[in-house]
Amino acid sequence: MLDKKNFYINGAWVKPNSAEEIKVIDPATEENCAVISLGNKVDVDLAVSAAKDAYESWAFSSKEERILLLEKLYENYKKRWADIAEAITLEMGAPKDFATKLQAGTGASHIKSFIRYLKNFEFEKPLGEHAPNQRLIYEPKGVCALITPWNWPMNQVCLKVMPAIASGCTMVLKPSELAPLSSIILAEIIDEVKFPKGVFNLVNGDGATTGDALTSHPDINMISFTGSTRAGALISQNAAKDFKRVSLELGGKGANIIFKDADSEAIERGALRCFRNSGQSCNAPTRMLVEKSMYDEAIERLKKYTETFEVGDPKKEGEHIGPVISETQYNKIQTLIQKGIDEGAKLVAGGTGKPDGLDKGYFVKPTVFADVNNDMEVARTEIFGPVLSVIPFETEEDAIKIANDTAYGLTNYIQTQDSKKVQRVARKLRSGMVDVNGAGIAVDAPFGGFKHSGIGREAGEHGLEEFLEVKAVGGWSN
Repeated sequence: MLDKKNFYINGAWVKPNSAEEIKVIDPATEENCAVISLGNKVDVDLAVSAAKDAYESWAFSSKEERILLLEKLYENYKKRWADIAEAITLEMGAPKDFATKLQAGTGASHIKSFIRYLKNFEFEKPLGEHAPNQRLIYEPKGVCALITPWNWPMNQVCLKVMPAIASGCTMVLKPSELAPLSSIILAEIIDEVKFPKGVFNLVNGDGATTGDALTSHPDINMISFTGSTRAGALISQNAAKDFKRVSLELGGKGANIIFKDADSEAIERGALRCFRNSGQSCNAPTRMLVEKSMYDEAIERLKKYTETFEVGDPKKEGEHIGPVISETQYNKIQTLIQKGIDEGAKLVAGGTGKPDGLDKGYFVKPTVFADVNNDMEVARTEIFGPVLSVIPFETEEDAIKIANDTAYGLTNYIQTQDSKKVQRVARKLRSGMVDVNGAGIAVDAPFGGFKHSGIGREAGEHGLEEFLEVKAVGGWSN
């Protein structure tokens, strides 16, 4: 079992003040794989103090200095790529190939992307030709609390740490206590690169103790959080007390609208996109809306596809999915699958219990429900498992109404060969992102949602601006 009890504070690995520990569980075996410490208020105070002191100089560091350090970080990240992927497989059960290509790969992509945007970003610029003596200055927001989830650990960490560094902010990172190991490797990389002391700090712990101490700390200026909508609401309450800036990337219940003229792979592609990462993606298309004229065909295709979809050991190579993160999450998913059955949805494939031959580990059967309506809990709740709800619709307007009838608004999907229809529907969907015909969302496109899916945007230039305040100066002269 790995001993990862130390925190990274003020440029050094230090013993925690807290004596409390948390076991990290390998979800494929249900066995302890590591131990970390539960940071308390004293640990958080030390980390925030280090970040606050470092801010005094780092906030005024040159763009060139930040670029150089980030470029070194990117080179060192590539050297540790395999270690990061292996850690993600161990801590959250992402299969080996998926962890290498996508889980670790997205982290690298974001580092590279933020370097590019930093190089081109103007931190000082004129308001416009009409006002030659008016200047806009973009300044770092200050000391940031970065709180990240377990489902895409390195993707989400890099979406926060890299723009915080690039903007001139200093930070305290609290990764998920369920999947902290890849973040510890990133801290090791940052230590190797020799960032100024206190710019980046890492304190492990849970939400109730460590997260609360961090988000309520008076010297924190900004909170960037990715996780559940419930936790996002609690964090917003903490932040409101002294007007901390808040960026929240929360839940989703994406609709995938399959029109009758969709391409020949749309049904299976939609199921794969729902099941991928064991259904543990906030932007997964978990509601499949199918035009009635092809509904029966779609259900048959989903049944065939899902019954042959492989679930297995994450440590082996292949395109299968692994376990879900924890016993708690497994039990939640089982309860919701049973709820779908009890509500009268038609179970097409999967169901409760573990897949055959997988008695150990938090493995879930990929599950498809047909004849779902939007009043059912399986259509309204973010299940966060490989569970797909299929809903019929008759008209374009009907599909838009069903898609928008949700508390969430992160990512919706459209499948049609009619470009005019794509444009009409995309404009009317109430979500931060719309993916058409499997095109995907670019790594530097603004990532975020409407309604209960959060506040703010991550990635690319918009993600960098989340960490900046804009100051207007009148009477500027060159």
